[in-house]
Amino acid sequence: MFDLRTFEKNIAIVTETSNVSYGELAELSQKIGDAVGQRCLVFLIASNSVESIAGYIGFLNKKIVPAVIDSELNISAIKNLVELYRPKFLWLPEKLSANFSFATILNVGNYSLLATDEQENFALNDELALLMTTSGSTGSPKFVRQSYKNLLANTKSIVEYLNIDENERAITNLPMSYVFGLSVLNTHIFSGASVVATEKNLFQKEFWQLVKEKNVTNFNGVPYTFEMLIRLRFFRMKLPALKKITQAGGKLDPELHFKFAEFAAQNDKKFFVMYGASEATARMAYLPPEKSLQKIGSMGIAIPNGRFELIDGEGNLISNVDEVGELVYYGDNVSLGYAESGEDLIKGDENHGRLETGDLAKCDSEGFYTVVGRKKRFLKIFGKRVNLQEVEHIIRQEFNVEVACAGVDDKMTVFVTDKNFVEKITPYLSDKLNIHPTAFEVKFIEEIPKNSSGKIIYSALEL
Repeated sequence: MFDLRTFEKNIAIVTETSNVSYGELAELSQKIGDAVGQRCLVFLIASNSVESIAGYIGFLNKKIVPAVIDSELNISAIKNLVELYRPKFLWLPEKLSANFSFATILNVGNYSLLATDEQENFALNDELALLMTTSGSTGSPKFVRQSYKNLLANTKSIVEYLNIDENERAITNLPMSYVFGLSVLNTHIFSGASVVATEKNLFQKEFWQLVKEKNVTNFNGVPYTFEMLIRLRFFRMKLPALKKITQAGGKLDPELHFKFAEFAAQNDKKFFVMYGASEATARMAYLPPEKSLQKIGSMGIAIPNGRFELIDGEGNLISNVDEVGELVYYGDNVSLGYAESGEDLIKGDENHGRLETGDLAKCDSEGFYTVVGRKKRFLKIFGKRVNLQEVEHIIRQEFNVEVACAGVDDKMTVFVTDKNFVEKITPYLSDKLNIHPTAFEVKFIEEIPKNSSGKIIYSALEL
């Protein structure tokens, strides 16, 4: 997967205090891989650190299968996963190792390799390269099974359309346990580019000092990231090295899309709206930056070597312009399927390069796709079909408040983080949607539950 020696003298990872060359990363990753020494399942409890990245590369290059798990996950949830999947080793931050009674095989920096006492490990399919959580399954036993072909195909496609070369530099503001964050790492390391590894976040002054001082050229974020960038007055920041801004992880509000596309156009930068899922390894679509202002709200076209179709409720192909149907993707990056227990790791390719995304979309006359909502994020309210994503959007625009909508047919529950708007939203929605106010319940909530990548965890909302 990663031929690190090709770029031996290049800087691979930048930290606050040092640089790690590709040659040094090759040695470190080989040392970690050699300590495992066999093809098996390893739990990689991931952080945005040199040791975590080196472990990931070492495992892939040695055909060891890592299950990449967020180091911020509750320790009891990690233990449950260990019990369910019986990995042979854990590669984890040293501070977490005290939670396990396993023998320590290797210490590198702030990471430890623990050998579990499991005598019977689950068989692994030969194609299996990696286990990743889905966007909604953090802490649950559900993983996406990704193959070596999936990883290589998707990495090459992203490198091609983003035109990533060895002169570019990203920063790890997204966790590597999240498929978007990992794809940033994959594409930059594959290309001989560099990555600034930091656990700092957008709200810390030190993060932006790193972006500026380390000459970060590529910045990546989810919709929540871009909401926060507006609050942080990103457009006023002096970041002369920054050349590319990419967005994925959910649909961006059209107003935010416009603001960032306009900013990029006026400041000699490229803004890419993208679309993807763990089930497709990472990316499925992108909007070319030159179309960014013209196609507000669109996710664009299929990535190189991928293609889309739209199907109706009976599975028939839709060919009419702007007719809504379920988005189906085809490509070598479509994952093998899911795993919900260790017994599933022997399974082969269940998807065969085809993924029904669960998203409803339409295609314009130029072949550009726009997602209009999730199949499962629509409610039937008094016979009227209501898109929860659109309702969230109009509430944000009217009241400038954090919001999440959920519910069941004939009853929508709206969660907001400001008590001042609780009484105002129901009459507003009733008037706007022409639906009787009894269909709505508005609840105050201290904080909208989100995962580590900023996506709303709708299943955590109490209806």
